[in-house]
Amino acid sequence: MVKPAKPAPRKPAAKASNGGAKASQAKPPKVSEARAPAPVNLQVPPPKPGSQPSMRILGQYLKDLSFENPNAPQALAPQQNQPDINISVNVNARNLAPTDFEVELHLDAKATSEGKVVFASELLFAGVFRMENFPTNMLHAAVLIECPRMLFPFARQILADATRNGGFPPLMLDPIDFASMYQKRVQQQASATV
Repeated sequence: MVKPAKPAPRKPAAKASNGGAKASQAKPPKVSEARAPAPVNLQVPPPKPGSQPSMRILGQYLKDLSFENPNAPQALAPQQNQPDINISVNVNARNLAPTDFEVELHLDAKATSEGKVVFASELLFAGVFRMENFPTNMLHAAVLIECPRMLFPFARQILADATRNGGFPPLMLDPIDFASMYQKRVQQQASATV
C-alpha cells in the first residue's frame, strides 16, 4: 500500500535584502517632464471610409540603459534620511512608414542625499506601433498618449530591476498621466508659435 506523501514543512520566508538601504517611510519620487520636447510632426494616410481606427504593437525594445552608483559601497549603508528622488519623463515619436511610428519613452531617475548622488539611471524604451484608419486630428494624441501608456509598464519594470541590481530597493514608479503631459506639450508649442 502506497502512503500519500506529506507536504514538506514550509520554511519561513527570508527577509529581502536591500543592500542595507532603509526602505521604510520612503519619500515619493518627484516626477517632472523633461526639457521642453521638440514638436512632433506625424503624417498618416487618410482613413478609409467606414473603417475603424486600429492600433497594433509591432515590437518593443530597450534602446539605452544606464545606471550609475558613484558612491558605492558607502551609499548602500543604512542612511539617516531617505534620498530625494527626481524622475523626469519625455516622449518622442517619429514616422517609420506611412502607418508605422516609433515611440520613445525616456525615463531619467536621480537620487540625491546631502548633496551627493546616491544613484542615477537613464532609460530609453521604445516601441513600433501601426496606426491605421486614424483621423489626422486624433493621430497625434493617440501616438503621444496611448503608445507611451502601453510602453510604461515594461519601462517601469526595467528601471525597478536596475535599481534593485544596483543594491537599492526597487524604484517602483506610479502610473504617469500621459494625457496631462500631452496637454502641457500642446500648450507649450502653442505659446512658442505666438
